[in-house]
Amino acid sequence: MKNYLKSLVALLVILMLVSCGKNSKKEEQSENNENHMTTSKELTAADILGNPKYLAMSYGGYRYADHDIEPTIDELKEDMKILSAMGIGIVRTYKVHLPQAANLLQAITELKEEDENFEMYVMLGIWIDCKNAWTDKEPDHTVESEANKPQVEEAVRLANKYPDIVKVMAVGNEAMVHWAATYFVQPSVILKWVNYLQDLKKSGKLPKDMWITSSDDFSSWGGGGAEYHTEDLEKLYHVVDYVSMHTYPYHNTHYNPEFWIIEDDEKLTEIEKIDAAMLRARDFAKKQYDSVAGYMKSIGVNKPIHIGETGWATVSDGFYGDDGSRATDEYKEGTYYKLMRDWTNKEGISCFYFEAFNEPWKDSKNPMGSENHFGLMTVEGVAKYAIWDHVDAGTFKGLSRGGNPITKSFGGDKEDLMKTVSAPPTTE
Repeated sequence: MKNYLKSLVALLVILMLVSCGKNSKKEEQSENNENHMTTSKELTAADILGNPKYLAMSYGGYRYADHDIEPTIDELKEDMKILSAMGIGIVRTYKVHLPQAANLLQAITELKEEDENFEMYVMLGIWIDCKNAWTDKEPDHTVESEANKPQVEEAVRLANKYPDIVKVMAVGNEAMVHWAATYFVQPSVILKWVNYLQDLKKSGKLPKDMWITSSDDFSSWGGGGAEYHTEDLEKLYHVVDYVSMHTYPYHNTHYNPEFWIIEDDEKLTEIEKIDAAMLRARDFAKKQYDSVAGYMKSIGVNKPIHIGETGWATVSDGFYGDDGSRATDEYKEGTYYKLMRDWTNKEGISCFYFEAFNEPWKDSKNPMGSENHFGLMTVEGVAKYAIWDHVDAGTFKGLSRGGNPITKSFGGDKEDLMKTVSAPPTTE
């Protein structure tokens, strides 16, 4: 009987130890899951921006020339998987008044539910217009559009609904630059809404770690002419959490071609001329970045500066094509993309590269217009030269766009690609 009791006690001890072990593992697993969720929730814009582990990309999911055809949630999920595989950790998107913005946030939420390790964050843009913008009436650049307030309100709603995803809010997209003649506003309008959002943070009506900025051309941030150096711009610098500036050497190959057009040097091969031109393009972007930093310093402000937009088109039948600056082809896009990523990653600058995929609605009346062809991928999921290396590395294995596997442009034949590439024009 004693032996029986001893055996029974031993068995009970063993069962208790096993049970404790299981509970311990469950608690450990629960703690790990909780830590993962806590880490995800606590990640802020300050952690993401300038961090090369979270590369930035400008994103629009519209796949048709008809802009009324909204991308579906499944299409948005398809795109986010592709971008995540490329190392993109934050995307910048606009049009909060259309379904895409809300659907994108829902798509990311569903991806996170399907895979606890999936991460994608959003810089949510608020479109800002002046009175009479996009109408047959004369734009009034001193008065804002009545449509601005609902845009801000919807952005606030989305930011509060998805605080784990929306980490940055940008008031306006190239909304202060004077060449945006159809819709630009004065800095006072941007200042008003940035202050409004900052006050919501202070009162607990927006996440306290949300970063607020405006995404605009380098000139609008004081890097251009003196006409931009206003009191309201200085005030804006003091209230944004960081500066989001745009730089486009591509467009400047036509509008300010001094850095692009070269003297004919017979000692250089064609490819050497092209590579040298692309280095100058990168340096042109650096110069514009430095001009913004210089102005900021001159007014006694010290804020982070990140690049909200820059990019390079691969097709143009206009200013940038064979009859123009000859800036347009996949080789130049790929070279610019690499040069900009290398520079900004090294310097801790986020670069929201424009853009992930071609969007044919941008110049719907002209399929060959450059605005339709800034993507690193075509609408059909063909990877342009800039990201051939991702195809080679198997980054997109098992992924598709519109049911199409991700393949290389030109069938991956660089020799065929280079037949489409021309050196910049030379001085006469």
